[in-house]
Amino acid sequence: MGIFAHLRELRKRLLLSIAGIVLGTVPGWYLYDPVMQFIQGPVKATHNGAVSLNFQTIGAAFDLKLTVAIWTAILLTSPWWICQIGIFVAPALKRKEKIYLAVFGLVGVVLFSAGALSGIWLAPRAVEILQSFVPEGAVSLLQANTYVLFYMRLVIAFGISFLIPELLVVLNFLGVMSARTMLSGWRWATVSAFVFAAIANPLPSPWPMTIQALLLLTLYLVAVGISWLRDRYVHKKQSSTHAS
Repeated sequence: MGIFAHLRELRKRLLLSIAGIVLGTVPGWYLYDPVMQFIQGPVKATHNGAVSLNFQTIGAAFDLKLTVAIWTAILLTSPWWICQIGIFVAPALKRKEKIYLAVFGLVGVVLFSAGALSGIWLAPRAVEILQSFVPEGAVSLLQANTYVLFYMRLVIAFGISFLIPELLVVLNFLGVMSARTMLSGWRWATVSAFVFAAIANPLPSPWPMTIQALLLLTLYLVAVGISWLRDRYVHKKQSSTHAS
């Protein structure tokens, strides 16, 4: 395929992905109430009920419902648009590379889900601790869209953070980065993990941030270990080829 044929194919896959998300917005719209009930759970359970979500403009409730419906649609239709990405990339790959793509895709889903679940687990505790600073007898009025965006960003940030070690393994399999290079940058990895945990973690206590950073470093070391095993395998394969 020529460059223009590739661009036409890319446009087709993007349009199909967008169409899937648009269609997914319909069930996302009707799932708004249970989704919002779940997101509001930490607010309702904190500070003796003296916390409420507020809408600042007449159209704010509609805007929030549409935003939540779109985010829900992206999650519900993720198998569809991920499949479109795979269909676009697959023709350029060999059979072994397609297997790698499928494995990395499944592992990525598992890692992102684990990170997102850790964000969901952290959100109620973050709300409880942060709202504990509200003086006794006072009422905390939270902008609804601001709170929902805070919740979504927290969950997504933790989900993406769990994908970074897999990205390192992908770079190793592509021959861009060796395990030795990864390990030589352990100082930068440590600093980056703690800086990310400090930014993404809304709790004022240092312990959740430390646990999150240590978990990221553990995944980093797992990525280094997998890359080291592959580098060793490739080296042995090349040595046996030269010897023969």
